[in-house]
Amino acid sequence: MQISDFLFPKNKVAYISASANMQEALEKLEQTQYTAIPVIDEEGKYVGTLSEGDLLWKMKCTAGLRFDSLNTVKVHEIKRRIRNESVSVKANLEDMLELAADQNFVPVVEDEESQLFIGIIRRKDIIEYYTSNITD
Repeated sequence: MQISDFLFPKNKVAYISASANMQEALEKLEQTQYTAIPVIDEEGKYVGTLSEGDLLWKMKCTAGLRFDSLNTVKVHEIKRRIRNESVSVKANLEDMLELAADQNFVPVVEDEESQLFIGIIRRKDIIEYYTSNITD
């Protein structure tokens, strides 16, 4: 097994641009019903994961920020409270499994140097794979 065997490709992943605004991020999370999504910069690099909690903390800690002014705050300005690590598609399977234990999904990048986002690995898919192989 390789990391690429679990890859859910970028063209099927819900993600947000770092240059998008907070209103767009909130709408994306609502639309997908996810609690967190990858953040990608203008060059296609993975720069972090944005969660509902990050949005709530930004609202709580920003004086005067209201729902009708969320479009004034860019995603890259929002502090992320948890750092979801990425894994290179070329890394060892064990590296990915370690991250998946603590993250709902593991962002996958082309390589550690470029950080070019190519998709995610969902913890759900890992569990389903190992469950079906254990019970067979």
